[in-house]
Amino acid sequence: MAIELTDELIALETAAWAEQQDNRLTVATAAAVQAAVTAHAQATGQSRYDVEAALKRRVRHPEG
Repeated sequence: MAIELTDELIALETAAWAEQQDNRLTVATAAAVQAAVTAHAQATGQSRYDVEAALKRRVRHPEG
């Protein structure tokens, strides 16, 4: 089953990844991503781990 990702999740992870690349990732940004991933996983009945992994692949490796 494919993991459906929302635009909000993608935007949050994109912001976190940009901060991480610039060595300025904040706890607030990381916590916002984790909270959104957890909420999405619970709402869709999917594993939080699977949602997070799919999100990171989508944002960090869009060519794959």
